[in-house]
Amino acid sequence: MVQLRRKMVKYAMNQWTQLSIDYANQNGYLDALFKVYPTIPEATREIDIVKWNKVETAFNKKDNLTLIKELLSFELFPIKDSYVAYLRKDKSSLEKNLKTITRLSSRLYEMGLPLIKERCSEPKETNRQIGPLFRRWLNRGELGITLLSLDEFASTDKNAILDCADAKLMHFANKYLGYKGEKGLDFVARMNGKYIIGEAKFLTDTGGHQNAQLEDAKKLLRDKSAKAIKIAIADGVLFIKGRNKMYKFITENKEQYTILSSLVLKEFLHQL
Repeated sequence: MVQLRRKMVKYAMNQWTQLSIDYANQNGYLDALFKVYPTIPEATREIDIVKWNKVETAFNKKDNLTLIKELLSFELFPIKDSYVAYLRKDKSSLEKNLKTITRLSSRLYEMGLPLIKERCSEPKETNRQIGPLFRRWLNRGELGITLLSLDEFASTDKNAILDCADAKLMHFANKYLGYKGEKGLDFVARMNGKYIIGEAKFLTDTGGHQNAQLEDAKKLLRDKSAKAIKIAIADGVLFIKGRNKMYKFITENKEQYTILSSLVLKEFLHQL
């Protein structure tokens, strides 16, 4: 019994992670989270009329090279193909690889102009919109803590959240906190003389890219260079009880990393 008790103490879950799991498994977690990450699809992308007219002309003339060149100038290419990124990055490769151009063009002719235009104007994927949403939520003053510019933040010792672009967050952490990590930061704050740095993640699924997102947060948590409290502000599927890799990591968190929901961040900061 004594051995079991010691083991339980040694591997006790971080209290803020536990609180986040409890919150996520109560009624209304997603409803509340929508205030932080209001992932509403954006309007369709605007299509430049002049560029589109050139696409139509090339399409009707079956001018393969011009058709591909013009479509590569759009933000979104209408078909997914492993070779498109290469062509986009090296324009000189188009004329050197005419069989590839013919192959892509054939698929475009099969699609027809209406579908090509529809694909080029599709709204951005929800996951690509997530990045700035956490910052916008902070800027609304949801945490009840003053937001200060870099110069103001550096010139005072008052409780505050650093409000600036990613590069300046990193600059402050490098210069004043000794942070030498390569991972970017989403959050820098000071509470009662203590500095807090963190990354914000909204993990919408398990596996693949989403697991990589959690790995990014782990790198920050494991970094020993910064003279600051390091936190991972994470939300989403990692709090779903089960055997998935994310939940296993946060519940078997032997290092006692602070991984918490944005919805308990205010409480965490105010108890420091």
